[in-house]
Amino acid sequence: MTAEIFIARHGQNEDNVNGILNGHRDLPLTKVGREQAKQLGEGIKDMDLHFDAIYTSPLSRAKETAEIVSDVAGLPQPAVYDRLIERDFGIMTGQPIAKIEELCAPDTIKTDTITYFLSPEGAETFPDLIQRGKEILDYIGERHTSGKVLLVCHGDIGKMIYCAATGKDWHQVLTDFHFGNGDLIDISGQGEAHKIKMPQFNH
Repeated sequence: MTAEIFIARHGQNEDNVNGILNGHRDLPLTKVGREQAKQLGEGIKDMDLHFDAIYTSPLSRAKETAEIVSDVAGLPQPAVYDRLIERDFGIMTGQPIAKIEELCAPDTIKTDTITYFLSPEGAETFPDLIQRGKEILDYIGERHTSGKVLLVCHGDIGKMIYCAATGKDWHQVLTDFHFGNGDLIDISGQGEAHKIKMPQFNH
């Protein structure tokens, strides 16, 4: 037996709002991003979801999101787990999102919301991330044999953790669903991505 695992993506950060590819860049959450994190915490609390542990990427946008969620929902304080860090974007780190096709085509996958670059110089590939996802799941499985665990991470590594959990093809997963800021997904035993619908709050 292993714990039921959920993944959440951090709230909006400064690179997100400015259309910059962040990867390992470490800019903070925006005001909107902190509000998204607060709403994620309120949604978790409203649905009476209790997490026995929270693990977060070391990057500040994920770490702050995890801390806000923990405080709002009354959950355990998050532990930093370095393997949850976002994909290394290599030479695309810090580039404008608008230049992905110019710099990486035809080695891209385009969806309605995101254009993914596949293997620019110095970047982790999606198969690399799946392997890291398997290591993450093994790490969590060794430490948690029951209950629920929340992993607060990022878009690309989050989707590949989902691939590692389900065995689905990564090309398909990239186009199947959008993993947006503040989204929560239950990846345990799901044939399809089970995105949790958050209650809407007005502030």
